[in-house]
Parts: sequence; C-alpha cells; structure tokens
Amino acid sequence: MHPIYETDVIILMATALSSKRRPADLVEIIAAADLIQGFIPFPEKLGDAIERLSIYGLMTEADERFTLTDAALEILSMPPKKATTQDAVIVIKATLATYNPREKFSPVILTDAQLSTAVRTHKAARKERGKNLLMPKPKADRHFKAEGRWRRVPAPR
Repeated sequence: MHPIYETDVIILMATALSSKRRPADLVEIIAAADLIQGFIPFPEKLGDAIERLSIYGLMTEADERFTLTDAALEILSMPPKKATTQDAVIVIKATLATYNPREKFSPVILTDAQLSTAVRTHKAARKERGKNLLMPKPKADRHFKAEGRWRRVPAPR
C-alpha cells in the first residue's frame, strides 16, 4: 500500500474503536479520531484516507456506515497492548507499508458536504453537556485539593 499517511492510520484506528459493536457512522469515526489524536483531521484528508483504505480493502461501507475488514483487524492486532498511541501508529504504519492487497476494491467516495457536515456535527456534540462516550472525561485539578491530616508533619514533642 503506497503512499501511507498518518491520517490513514488514525482513521483505521478510529474506525476500529468506533465500530466494535456495530458499523460506525462518519460522526463516530471523527469523534474517535479526535479522541486518539487530540484534534479533528481536515475534511479533505479524512475523505482521502477513507477512499484509500477502501481501495485497498481495509474498510467497507454499507448504508453510510463503515466497518473494517478482516485484513484491517489483523493489521490492528500487530502493536503490543501496552504500546502508547504514538508507538501503535508507528507499528501500524510499518505494517501498512508491507501490506499488498491481492485485488483492488471499489472506493468509498464521500462528498465534501458529507464530510463537513459530519465535522460540524461532532463539534456541536462536543460542546453539549450530554453523554458522549467517545470523548475523554475532564481531569480534576489536583492543585487545589485540600491536604489531609496524614500529609502534615507531626508536631515536635
């Protein structure tokens, strides 16, 4: 598979994360990519990555929902479980470099309107106070936590 971009790896990982129980919607893939990477890829790069992954038979579409093929799941099982995200991206990118599909598949082509609508929907959902399971929980600020008695030095006798 040539050329290989980091966006391809991120979209592959995001699709695996968001389509565990059922095929994922485009908004769910964008939310998972935001969780993995920390920011949303540009809609043009997102569309190109989905098109490349579908041409090489790693991603399929059915009723505007996306899922990974068995070859993609095998590639995603390569990195060790305790690897950080960056280490996993490097291992998956190296595995994709050696991946040669036996045949070409039909591409999944998404319009710019579909991609930009999905990005806008995710940005709007991120601002809502509802329950979004694909976004990380905010960390409590530990700086202002009151110290307990057990942290104090005992008084001299």
